[in-house]
Amino acid sequence: MPRSIQSTQPPLKFIPQRLNLLVLQIVRWLLPIALRFRTRPWLTAGIVRVEAKNVEVLAELYQQFQAGKIRFLLAFRHPEVEDPLCMLYLLSRIVPQVARQEGITLQSLVHSYFLYDRGMTVWAGKWLGWLFSRIGGVPVHRGRRLDRQAIQTARELFANGELPIAVAPEGGTNGHSGIVSPLEPGVAQMGFWCVEDLQKANRTETVIIVPIAIQYRYVEPPWSKLDWLLSKLEADSGLKVLEIEQGEGEEIYYQRLWRLAEYLITEMEEFYRRFYHQDIPKTISTDESASPNQVLIARLHRLLDKALQVAEQYFGVQAQGNSIDRCRRLEEAGWNYIYREDLPDINALPPFKRGLADWIAQEADLRMRHMRIVESFVAVTATYIQEQPTAERFAETALLVFDMLSRIQDTTLPGRPRLGLRETQITVGEPISVTERWKNCQGDRLAARQGVSDLTKDLQIALEKMIS
Repeated sequence: MPRSIQSTQPPLKFIPQRLNLLVLQIVRWLLPIALRFRTRPWLTAGIVRVEAKNVEVLAELYQQFQAGKIRFLLAFRHPEVEDPLCMLYLLSRIVPQVARQEGITLQSLVHSYFLYDRGMTVWAGKWLGWLFSRIGGVPVHRGRRLDRQAIQTARELFANGELPIAVAPEGGTNGHSGIVSPLEPGVAQMGFWCVEDLQKANRTETVIIVPIAIQYRYVEPPWSKLDWLLSKLEADSGLKVLEIEQGEGEEIYYQRLWRLAEYLITEMEEFYRRFYHQDIPKTISTDESASPNQVLIARLHRLLDKALQVAEQYFGVQAQGNSIDRCRRLEEAGWNYIYREDLPDINALPPFKRGLADWIAQEADLRMRHMRIVESFVAVTATYIQEQPTAERFAETALLVFDMLSRIQDTTLPGRPRLGLRETQITVGEPISVTERWKNCQGDRLAARQGVSDLTKDLQIALEKMIS
């Protein structure tokens, strides 16, 4: 499992997409094993069943795609790291099966190209970049600057590739099956670009975006494992471990989680107040009618803002946009300090300059941890558990706390405990025609920008309705 970065690194190179049908077939054969058993430390797995709704919609779209009538993009939810595996299972097994049942003839491979975060190969290893490139992956360097090579590759594949393309519009996981993070506009923009590219080539295909929701649930509610996890978190934090007596209901789990959260927030407030000289008052101004839980969440959001400020001050980055936007810019800034494009040959540096470069890389990696902690909690709300006090929601929140403590204890890639066997529910939404929207805003930049914004909002609404 990777630890902190100790030296400067050469620039990260673009990994070209090289789809290899043999490699893809091997991955498909091994897929049930990868879903069921933990094959990597960072993969929780334990998925024993994948179910899907409205799959006939997707089967028909593939039939139309193969007939040259449409181009489409799969916009899938991304709550957990297993989502790409579940998407692969959907395309390789469920869609062909439903197509046969419905009498829908598919003439060739049911698969998709896909975009993935370039950072995955940093913390998971170079082997992952090799594998992803052979099964249709295109790496994207997230950040303030546009990754032109990746975007151009994805744009070309969307318009001209032999397969559709899949993208997670949230941009990263949020650990919540029941909450959709704010969508990035890239998916909608890619849709409009594809229409433009087809129009320039005098082609008549309709461009479509298909929203796909992914949710997870435990086969059996893992209350005993949750008790174990909360006990571990309490002990690791320095709190007295609370025992759960037989017959106590969900309320005791909520109380323990609330107590743990309040303690950790208080400790982290003092940490930033004392060692990073952040102005964090002992109290926080909220509405008089605010519940204790709402006050606690307000303190959490204030704390996350301070953590981002500490990293932004170091890197000289302006605080703009929401927390996710700020995290993206900080990630780019940190990578620029670690993966040095201004040093063509780091091994040729004299020891003095190499030492300075290593020093900067180490400190940048450390400063980025503030951002990584924030990433874990961007979707946390005051009512998520109260609205539905299910084992799944308790587990999701407790595992986010586990991620935080792991990162503070110098584990950049937390190996989450597996609380129980799970099943996945995938829902294929109604296709959204980008071509129809493009007709209403062509030739006007302001209208085109508004069209991208409206499409992003409608996609967000579609995904939220499917998980409600």
